Amino acid sequence: MYKRGINAYQKGNLKQQIAQADPHQITLMLMQGALDKMAYAKGCMERKEFAAKSEHISKASAIIVSLRDTLDFSVESEVTDNLFALYDYMLNRLTDASIQNNTQIIDEVISLMLPIKTAWASIPESAKQEAYQMKQAREQQQQTQSVG
Repeated sequence: MYKRGINAYQKGNLKQQIAQADPHQITLMLMQGALDKMAYAKGCMERKEFAAKSEHISKASAIIVSLRDTLDFSVESEVTDNLFALYDYMLNRLTDASIQNNTQIIDEVISLMLPIKTAWASIPESAKQEAYQMKQAREQQQQTQSVG
């Protein structure tokens, strides 16, 4: 009963955070969510709770797929290509970790995600605003071209 109340509060709090977040903050929240789910999966492996392990790895994988699928390929960038490949690698390694019940593989994926999250969190506000304005300009240009 007590845990249900906490879960309801956390879900409500998360919905409020998402409603107030900009795309940059949502990406950070997704990265943290993937890290959390991997940590939970690791704990489940250690306790031999295999059904829960599978659920957490599945959720971490779904988050990583979302991160991968939201990469912006409209701007030619080596960084985008590298991130796509890295996210794919993480997904493959999570599958390996699940099949092998190997916590070291989860640690490897966590060690790959942490620097990305840290770098993302350190982007200056001015760079975020500049990127957002550039994206809006590209979208307006595409709309103009499709109409004309």
